[in-house]
Order: sequence, then structure tokens, then C-alpha cells
Amino acid sequence: MLKHDEKLEWLSDETSIIVSKAHRFGTDAILLADFACIKKNDLACDLGTGCGIIPMLWCGKNKGKTVYGVEIQEDAAKMAARSVLHNRLDERVVILNSDLKELKGKLPHAKFDLVTCNPPYKAPGAGIVSAEDSDKIARHETMCTLDDIVKASNFLLKSGGRLCMCMRPERLTSVIMSMKENKIEPKRLRLVSQRNNTAPWLFLIEGKKDAKPNISVLPHLFIENSKGNFTKDMIEIYGEYKNRYLQLKVGRKARKAHFL
Repeated sequence: MLKHDEKLEWLSDETSIIVSKAHRFGTDAILLADFACIKKNDLACDLGTGCGIIPMLWCGKNKGKTVYGVEIQEDAAKMAARSVLHNRLDERVVILNSDLKELKGKLPHAKFDLVTCNPPYKAPGAGIVSAEDSDKIARHETMCTLDDIVKASNFLLKSGGRLCMCMRPERLTSVIMSMKENKIEPKRLRLVSQRNNTAPWLFLIEGKKDAKPNISVLPHLFIENSKGNFTKDMIEIYGEYKNRYLQLKVGRKARKAHFL
């Protein structure tokens, strides 16, 4: 089942996911999966799903009635689909190899309860472009823009449905503006910092389609304490997935070894 550059990462005692150097997951995906608060009977879709980490985390918690993962890179989509089959989740998880700008006729219109996206963080012309194609697509807006993502989410979501995203703080204004322009009202916001004396490196935001303006700013999330170990909040988030490795050792070494 595994190719020469692939390995299995265990998400729980029952669930594992195939990852490779080209297609892997990071802390931001774990945080987004938790922040989205998927419900058991939600029809959900993860845009730009990569290796399929967010659908796999949700289904490992037995959440989500049917979960779609949309991925434009064929090799990543095939790898995610193999993870679904490996875990016998093919009755609940569907991986679609598609451009998110071309979902009409492929996914139901205005039917989804929840859409998530861990998008490319770099706007066109911003930062040094990655040499590897997989990194370039994952980190830079080469295949889709922020507006493309929000428009696709608007197409998928029913009235009252939720879009949850993570993004770098410098793009907060752009995210809010794009949501509002597409009738998705920002409702929840949480900033994420490595420690309590460092600036935020990420934010998590939830918008609700056709909702009235009123945003709640949640308590700041800190990844680690002054000793370099996970904070209580982070242990609770990772603990949701009953990760055996993190139960044995929590700290900088464990995190770097397990989360790519």
C-alpha cells in the first residue's frame, strides 16, 4: 500500500493516515479541524484537503455524516483516497480530485453545513516562491486565490452554513472583506501564538452564510509554555484525537518528531 516515500502517521489507536514529504500536515490543520466544531450529522467539505488530514481527524472522532475532501493535485488526492480505504471510511469520506473553482455539477449546491479550508498563505507576489510544485501550490496562491476559496464556499454552503479557515494575521482584513463580499459574515475569531510573549502567527476564523454582523473574539491560544511544553489548551486539542505518541511525551521534541 505504501510507496517508497510514504509512511503512516497514527491519529488515534484506530485511525492512521498516509503522508509523504510532498503531502503532509502541520499544527495549523489540527487546530482548524478542532476549531470547526463539526457535528455528527453535518454534511462537510474540506477544500484543498491535501493528504486528507481534516476529514480523517473528523471521522476518527465519529463526526460528520458525509465528508468530502477536494484536492487539485492528483497524487495528493489519490494518496488521501488510499488513506480512506485503509481505514475503511469510504462510506463516509469522499475524496474529489478537482479544481475548487469548478465544483458546479460535482458537489451539491447550497447543501453543506460546514466548509473548511487551510489555504495557501502567500498572496500573489508575496514571499519567495517554493521550488517544489507541491509546496508552491500549498503555500502560494498559484492555483486559486482567497476570493476563489470563499466563492466556492458560498456555492457549497446552505443558508446558515459555516466556513472555517486559518490564515496568517497579516491577511485578516482580506479574509473578512472576502467573506462579507460573498455573504458570509465573520462570527468567531481566535488568534494563535507560539508563546504568550510572541506575536500571533495564525488566526482561526468562522463565518456564517447569510448571518447578521456580530463577531466574537475568543481567548488567545498559546501553543507552548515558557518551558517549551504544550499548554493545557493544546494538550486538550491533541487529546481529542487520543494520539498515543503525544500521551507518552509532550514537548518540543515530540511535536517536531510527530507533526511535519
